[in-house]
Amino acid sequence: MFARPLQGAVAETHGKHSATPINTSSGQYEIADYGYGKDCVKILHVKRNGPVHSIIELEVGTHLKLYSQKDYYKGDNSDIVATDSQKNTVYLLAKKHGVENAEKFALLLGNHFLNKYSHVAEAHIHVEEYPWQRIAQEDSGTCDQHYTAIDSRHRHRHNHAFIFTPTALRYCDVVLRRTDPKQTVISGIKGLRVLKTTQSSFVNFVKDEFRSLPDQYDRLFSTIVDCSWEYSDINGVKFCQTWNKVKNIIIRNFAGDPDVGVSSVSVQNTLYLSEKEVLDVVPQISVISMTFPNKHYFNFDTKPFQSVAPGDNNEVFIPVDKPHGTIYAKLARKDLKSHL
Repeated sequence: MFARPLQGAVAETHGKHSATPINTSSGQYEIADYGYGKDCVKILHVKRNGPVHSIIELEVGTHLKLYSQKDYYKGDNSDIVATDSQKNTVYLLAKKHGVENAEKFALLLGNHFLNKYSHVAEAHIHVEEYPWQRIAQEDSGTCDQHYTAIDSRHRHRHNHAFIFTPTALRYCDVVLRRTDPKQTVISGIKGLRVLKTTQSSFVNFVKDEFRSLPDQYDRLFSTIVDCSWEYSDINGVKFCQTWNKVKNIIIRNFAGDPDVGVSSVSVQNTLYLSEKEVLDVVPQISVISMTFPNKHYFNFDTKPFQSVAPGDNNEVFIPVDKPHGTIYAKLARKDLKSHL
């Protein structure tokens, strides 16, 4: 599905610059927002540098907003750049210019549509990147998942074979408006699932007649992080490095030092510390938004089964997906406005 994180800003812009709407037969209505495009255009780009090949697989959405609304009101299609033509544009620009990363390719597409078609007021490009990684020869024969994640720099990386590793989904949204010189670039992470088995607590929350949850001084903490951020300036930004930097900041604030960990006094605090560190270390990011849903794991009650499994249970848990709590926040620099 095509993401529209800038819905409000898009509608506001077209109201200022679009042609005067043609009245309907009743004269009671006008189109408040509009646009069209091609969604889910799948593309794999292979870069061959001698025996070493690199790949990037994307799913692209292209949406255009025209100055005219005559296609809606009159059925006049003379200004429409067909969605099939938009699909072909994705492939042809990839062939002509290559694909370095999601953000740069989205900017390339958006600028193409504005430069090629003078009647296009706005181009909104959404790109999702599939998580392929180069296969690396494993040094360890253990089946412990902790050891299979050894830094691939210490392993021999394959020249032309890749493995699908869905740790998290990378995506971006780029919106270019003919009347606005500022390029809106939003990058994001979806589906970053993490879990730790200790050093998470939740205590001293509201006590009233509706509360049933006791204070929890040591619990499992698991979440699936969704995160998006907007750049105030993209000059000199290395998009791939920044995306990895944000992901690593989230993981570090969640997990802490590999040997000693880090205490999480609440999901809210862990979320805030992650957002604050991102703004501290990446000055080009103006605002960042994160959602941390609680993915619960409840202790299986072994008390009725002491003859089978004596003692307290802190080893066996029941995963529960629904219902779950959801914690979110958006952190912004006070002197900058954002479309997130």
